[in-house]
Amino acid sequence: MLQAQIITIGDEILIGQVIDTNSAWLATQFNALGIKVSRIWSIADTREAIHGALDDVPGDVDVVVMTGGLGPTKDDITKGALAEWFSSGWKTDELVLERVKEHFSSRGIEMPAVNADQARLPEKADALHNAYGTAPGMWFEKNNTVFISMPGVPFEMKYIFEHQAVPKIKEHFEQSEILHKTIMTQGIGESSLMSLISDWEEDLAKDNIKLAYLPSPGIVRLRLSLFGGNMLDGRILLQDRVRQVLPMIQDYAFAFDDEKLEQNVGKLLRHGGFSMSTAESCTGGYISHLITSISGSSDYYHGSAITYTNVSKQSILGVSGDFLKQYGAVSEAVALQMAEGVQKLYGTDFSIATTGVAGPGGGSPEKPVGTVWIGIATPQGSFARKFLMGSHRERNIRRTALQAMQMLRKEIVKALEISSIEALFIEE
Repeated sequence: MLQAQIITIGDEILIGQVIDTNSAWLATQFNALGIKVSRIWSIADTREAIHGALDDVPGDVDVVVMTGGLGPTKDDITKGALAEWFSSGWKTDELVLERVKEHFSSRGIEMPAVNADQARLPEKADALHNAYGTAPGMWFEKNNTVFISMPGVPFEMKYIFEHQAVPKIKEHFEQSEILHKTIMTQGIGESSLMSLISDWEEDLAKDNIKLAYLPSPGIVRLRLSLFGGNMLDGRILLQDRVRQVLPMIQDYAFAFDDEKLEQNVGKLLRHGGFSMSTAESCTGGYISHLITSISGSSDYYHGSAITYTNVSKQSILGVSGDFLKQYGAVSEAVALQMAEGVQKLYGTDFSIATTGVAGPGGGSPEKPVGTVWIGIATPQGSFARKFLMGSHRERNIRRTALQAMQMLRKEIVKALEISSIEALFIEE
């Protein structure tokens, strides 16, 4: 199997000012290409660090990807360091120069003189076009290893890798494919999930299938991986194993292959011709943000009421003042009235309401931090459930939003009069 290493360059990463998301994304891309990532590391913005990292790459590594340090300012020294390490002279790439000029002219800006230097490349490098910025990527080859240097800006890096580097990698190397199938679950922790499917998991080893549990706040991914072999047979085998496990986890599985819960909910709403709205207190608009992050959500999403105070709950959603006094804002009665109120306000088929103590302050012995009530209104009626989400504010907000959408998803499936497993296979 081909091997790759990923090197991120930047002091901002080493001091924790910027989180390195590039490496995680690149690792998934290499994995899909059938290339094993053997090392991911971050280094300082110095020639010594860059040269030392490249000197330390083993001879059996096939591809090295570097991100960062290709901008036009004086602190961007990667290009010069690479020219030195590859013992390369310099050239002006006229095509890159024209693209840099076009980048500024299309925005009605005169190109700063310093940006002309971005067309000055090491002679031993092939330019990789950057459609979203002025710094091109670079492709080097040395001692049977390919070295790819790209900007650290994530959306520029992703474009260059997907549209420029990957085609060259596929042309340059013979690859062995890796097959993956991921089942997305919500509402169950990884240890509980493992207990449910332990017998099924043990049988996977007979088919050389590897199972990985990939938890994040509110979501656990189950990723099945099969390496090499006949790809058609492998796909059929993975499909069979997935269908075996679905009845065991049907209360939690909501989609496949990293499809987001908000995307899946939207797909089901559109399939049924349904509409929805949201009333948010403790989530502060986070649910509406997730829903509207999906293109085309206006087909089914009518709007939100962010009622963070008792006054706004009363005036906008019609929540009873007596209920607020008797039960408090974090209660079943208020969650129900919020859900019903926003459903009526926007005239939707379904609605979500959240009210809780996100933390870190505001809790009490009766309602500790993390206490959340989620209300759901449907064409058949409304209900609410209580959850204890934990003590971390950001995680509580995220977990509440996902739990609310999973509850809504189950009600939509009922309205569609299909099973939860059948719902997994509905296409857009």
